[in-house]
Amino acid sequence: MLKSGKLWTRAGRFLVLMVVTAAVIAKAQDPAWTTPFPSYRIAGNLYYVGSKDLASYLIVTPQGDILINSSLQSSPALIKKSVEKLGFKFSDVKILLISHAHWDHDAGSAEVMKLTGAKYMVMDADVPVVESGGRKDFHYGRSPEDLYPPAKVDRVLHDGSEVRLGGTVLVAHLTPGHTKGCTTWTMKVTEGGKTYNVVIVGSPNLNPGYNLVNDPAYPQIAQDYEKTFQVLKSLPCDIFLGAHGSYYGMLAKYALLKQRGPKVFVDPQGYKTYVADRERAFRAELAKQLKGGR
Repeated sequence: MLKSGKLWTRAGRFLVLMVVTAAVIAKAQDPAWTTPFPSYRIAGNLYYVGSKDLASYLIVTPQGDILINSSLQSSPALIKKSVEKLGFKFSDVKILLISHAHWDHDAGSAEVMKLTGAKYMVMDADVPVVESGGRKDFHYGRSPEDLYPPAKVDRVLHDGSEVRLGGTVLVAHLTPGHTKGCTTWTMKVTEGGKTYNVVIVGSPNLNPGYNLVNDPAYPQIAQDYEKTFQVLKSLPCDIFLGAHGSYYGMLAKYALLKQRGPKVFVDPQGYKTYVADRERAFRAELAKQLKGGR
């Protein structure tokens, strides 16, 4: 019979293992990330083809289509079905872009490229991460549950790079911090005779465990977040979108889409409010860590 101390030690280790395992499973099976959601036209030639929360966008042009975000490793089948429900062909996707190099936005890239032959275009600082299947990520690179199939990048993008296809122009804005190459996309769409500025936010969020003060793997992370908020506040925005539908209240807006039409997505004040809220969260966490409370 085990002594009580040894019994507690083994029980404690087992409990920790169960908690960690449960956390990994919960992360991998987040229902909002894998639940199908009706695909729909946002405005102009811009469409939503993602899940209930993981946002993927299709830009349709006469010379082929552009897809933003391949999402999870299991997501390409869902995205393909969403594209086809809109009446388009998944094989017409010629360019694949991402918001940033985290597995919930780029793990499906290798499969999308295999299915469509699309050219993969990624912001420079995220290229090593996507080509290593997440292994070179500054924070998650050593976490097996955060790794995914590597995908070869066809074109390396830089801050301000333009992606052009069939008369549509997307501009890549480096908004680093969340990842080193986190990208916010802007474009213009025409709806009802009016032209709107679209902003698809990469991510200004701080993930749990991010070290803003002395991370040797990313020493300039705090300065990069500062840059991100400067960039986001400088962008003209009419239609506010993001890497997750929750950024811009997609579910509530979609519920009003049939009643109000595409103008439901015109939300410049919502964009300003979101950016300001995320900046406050960043500054509060930075102050806490600078005081040694990390």
